[in-house]
Amino acid sequence: MRRFRSLLAALLVLTLIAASCGDDGDGEATPDEPSGDDTPDDAGDGDDPDADVADDPDDEIIYAAADFNTSVSAGQVTVTGAEPGLELELSGGNGDAQTGTVDDLGNLLFRLVEPGDGWVVVDWSQDPPAASEPATVPSLDDHPEQAFYDGQAVPPEFAQDENGAWEGYTYIEMRDGTTLAATVRLPGPPEDGPFPTVVEYSGYDPASPYDIEPAINIYGLLGWATVGVNMRGSGCSGGAFDYFEELQTIDGYDVIEAIAAQDWVYGNKVGMVGISYSGISQLFVAQTQPPSLAAITPISVIEDSYRSVVYPGGIYNNGFAKSWGDSRQGANDAYGQSWVNQRVEEGDTICDENQLLRSQNQDLAAQVLEFEYYPGEEIDFLSPRLFVDQITVPTFLAGAWQDEQTGGRFPTMLDNFAGTDVFHAHVYNGAHADSLGPASLLAATELLSVYVADRDPIFDPILRLGAPILYQEVFGVAAPLPDDNFGSYDEAKAAFEAGPTMTVFMENGGNSIALGAPVPRGQVVFDGWPVEEAEARTWSLADMAGGESIGEFTVDVEQSQLLTKAADEDGDEFENLEWTLLEDGEALVFETEAFTEDLLLLGTGRVSLSIMADEADADLEVTITEVRPDGYEMYIQNGWLRASRRALDESQSSELLPWHLHSEDSAMELPSGEFTQVDMEVFPAGHVFREGSKLRLIVDSPGGNRNLWAFDVLPNDGTAIQVDPAASTLTLPFVSGVDVPEGLSDCENTRSQPCRMWVSYENRAAS
Repeated sequence: MRRFRSLLAALLVLTLIAASCGDDGDGEATPDEPSGDDTPDDAGDGDDPDADVADDPDDEIIYAAADFNTSVSAGQVTVTGAEPGLELELSGGNGDAQTGTVDDLGNLLFRLVEPGDGWVVVDWSQDPPAASEPATVPSLDDHPEQAFYDGQAVPPEFAQDENGAWEGYTYIEMRDGTTLAATVRLPGPPEDGPFPTVVEYSGYDPASPYDIEPAINIYGLLGWATVGVNMRGSGCSGGAFDYFEELQTIDGYDVIEAIAAQDWVYGNKVGMVGISYSGISQLFVAQTQPPSLAAITPISVIEDSYRSVVYPGGIYNNGFAKSWGDSRQGANDAYGQSWVNQRVEEGDTICDENQLLRSQNQDLAAQVLEFEYYPGEEIDFLSPRLFVDQITVPTFLAGAWQDEQTGGRFPTMLDNFAGTDVFHAHVYNGAHADSLGPASLLAATELLSVYVADRDPIFDPILRLGAPILYQEVFGVAAPLPDDNFGSYDEAKAAFEAGPTMTVFMENGGNSIALGAPVPRGQVVFDGWPVEEAEARTWSLADMAGGESIGEFTVDVEQSQLLTKAADEDGDEFENLEWTLLEDGEALVFETEAFTEDLLLLGTGRVSLSIMADEADADLEVTITEVRPDGYEMYIQNGWLRASRRALDESQSSELLPWHLHSEDSAMELPSGEFTQVDMEVFPAGHVFREGSKLRLIVDSPGGNRNLWAFDVLPNDGTAIQVDPAASTLTLPFVSGVDVPEGLSDCENTRSQPCRMWVSYENRAAS
């Protein structure tokens, strides 16, 4: 049956192509009339346009014209106005046929459609079958001519609001006709331009004319023109939503080019700004290399959607990852955001019409559960680490090791930014929003000043005076901006183009000038990642305190669901997590001897454990901490792994970074009654160990260490997991000779690195 339908589909394409050339004007898709001996015996007299002559696969068939509408985009074919519940087939192009059911609103969206000619949508339930006209699905690289962008007025007009600001709300047309909502804000009347311009692009609320996202608000205060644009399927934008689908990426290309073509944009070039969602989107857009994109400043980003947040170590993060997906699902439903309803109530018919296709939004929760194992190429496009080498514009990136939302694994891709001559990064301890801290804000602004505004990167003295007030509102501490890094445009440009730099901030939050704010006690600069100066040090767990004999701990499932803050709490809160003491028998603990010099831990780590469990699988967590001379223990970093996911991709693994395949084919149960090696990744970290401090390694069940995170662990409560220290090692990278801040960092204020009283822990011997 499948072969027969595929053959019919191929014939249908040829028939419809002929019909498009010989339309008889009656609204039906009919082929040219056969003539002479080519007319099949059972074709009748040819007068009935609805006659079905499909007795022989070589016969021509007359097809009825479809009574639904179709449109195409790169990778997609959309059906609207169809009968609800109708099953339709998309076929005839260069790829496999797809089938789908029309939803209650008459919509159906076919995704992942191969580019090429001859795609048709067929309703096989009719006799004769009905079909759309053949269509060509473009590729992602089929960019419009410049005239397409030049012809758009963004926005058609500006108006002053009650505060005297010049604003314009509008819709930007994409190459497939979809319109994206946008709000433009200028520092003065348009005739005073052109103005240096930055764009924020995400699925949150950047296009809302009622509220301003933090990043573009900051740049508006700095005198820049700003544009906030909502991705397709979000806010008042048209289309259906899917998480960073490729169509959203090329939409970003169109957004950049349409904005840059405006008369009020200085130099007809723009930069991109934004944190988190709108930081990650910059990576996706910049890989398409829009000609008018001059620089990007992605902050608090991910490098791999699977490994960073959703399935760290192959274990589903049903804390923040789930709550974020659920919130996006609800917000992107039709009329799911308050500002959308306000626009519609005020008479915005475009916003109203743009809600119609939301019935075809992807179910994010279902997608997440579908990808329990990493499916490889199917979702590789969601991993920035695999495409940031295509970014060619100047780039500034910043992020925190302990980021409670995007996870802090982003440094593993820093060496992949090989396509740009200008790349600079800030890395530090702290929370998700700390990338908006004073030093990183200054660095991002300097980069944009040079490459977007073509001006000296000197921070306005008046605005510098006002910065502490801003930080008082955000972080609760009046943090000052650091001094300008450069005295002129030429000096800054030469420094930027001298080569990549990685600035490591030490002990953010512990600086006495702004205790608790994202201000470091010290910093050190390196020229690449991984840092060449870092040397791997390996300890056998048998040589560490607590590691003389085989020990065991008991799995605590309840701990894995311990959220140190509720996942739906205000994301603007930055308190350190409450870090509880270890429970007897629920962990194994190993400690090094005291360090004899000051050292900077910097990079990823590897814990190789020899384990045996009562079950065929086990969920594991490792935590590294500092045991300080003052009697406190300070949290540093974690790693997680489901033991069945222990198979490694040796081509990507290194001494300091085990790279797990996470594929279904490579999954392996633990052998019964014998020890097995399991290599665990420790997420990247940067931390100062001073002379006299010790390093502690904790092995236990996942959970309880990371704000907002929880884990959907195996139901192995009470299971005993044994570790053989003699066959287990810890390997971490350290840099010596660094000028570290004097004295220990303040426990209460060092950001995202809480302390607890150090308590001696006695490992339980294996039974």
